[in-house]
Amino acid sequence: MAIQWFPGHMHSTRKAIAERIKDIDVVIEMLDARLPGSSANPLLSELTGHKPSVKVLNKQDVADPARTPLWLDWYNALPETSAIGLDASEPAPARRLIDACHLLAPQRGGMAKPMRVLICGIPNVGKSTLINTLSQKSQAKTGDEAGITKLEQRITLADDFYLWDTPGMLWPRITISESGYKLAASGAVGKNAYDEEEVVLELLAYLKRPYAHLLEARYRLGLAPEAIAGMHEDELLELIARKRGAVMSGGRVNVQKGAELVLTDLRSAVLGRVTLETPAEFEVWRVAGEVKEVERAAKKAARKGR
Repeated sequence: MAIQWFPGHMHSTRKAIAERIKDIDVVIEMLDARLPGSSANPLLSELTGHKPSVKVLNKQDVADPARTPLWLDWYNALPETSAIGLDASEPAPARRLIDACHLLAPQRGGMAKPMRVLICGIPNVGKSTLINTLSQKSQAKTGDEAGITKLEQRITLADDFYLWDTPGMLWPRITISESGYKLAASGAVGKNAYDEEEVVLELLAYLKRPYAHLLEARYRLGLAPEAIAGMHEDELLELIARKRGAVMSGGRVNVQKGAELVLTDLRSAVLGRVTLETPAEFEVWRVAGEVKEVERAAKKAARKGR
């Protein structure tokens, strides 16, 4: 299953960013610390690639604490890029963000040359919640469903610091299949764009090795981590559903209900602190995705040439 989701308002957001970027000094891209590579928008890189960038790994309090530093180092190694981690417990994130922007654009500041910043990110990454924390007002709508924010708005963080918020935006074609599943699992994709059971099977296929201990702790499977890692994901999902009481009449397991429970546990962090990719893993997926795209383009060209 190829997961794609690019509703109409995202086309408008793309146009708005292309127009706004001419007057922007720094771009803040909000990333999900649980999928820091998959939640980075390649379309955004095309639109803003020549601007300094602050990569904010949001929700780091629910991500794997051993993997977040790997991603911060990975992003900080990029040119004109600063990466920081944030979470819900941050008491005053505005100061850190303002300082990070000034380090990247030291020529901006003061009333004569106010800092102009664009904040972007995929849907449901926590951008609106952060903006409300930054401005100490409920200026942005929040919710646990992708696509809540639909209009651009300007927010003043300081007398000489202007922040433009944009609606969450994915990209027209997700070429890395692993990223599509992880984006769906995190809640960044609209519900009608994917099959929950299939997404959870892909999720469990990944989780069962590095996070078998968390699966055991949450679902009381009664198995050693090695046994969980060796299970097929179909079998694992059925066992989880049964352990969580998702059983229909006649003792049949409600696998769909089990899939919904796993997604809820992941998104609410009840499952535990997990990160669904490492920089090395993501790079392998990215290269494979590029190869597939080249092959797809070649087949398309061959069909046209017939």
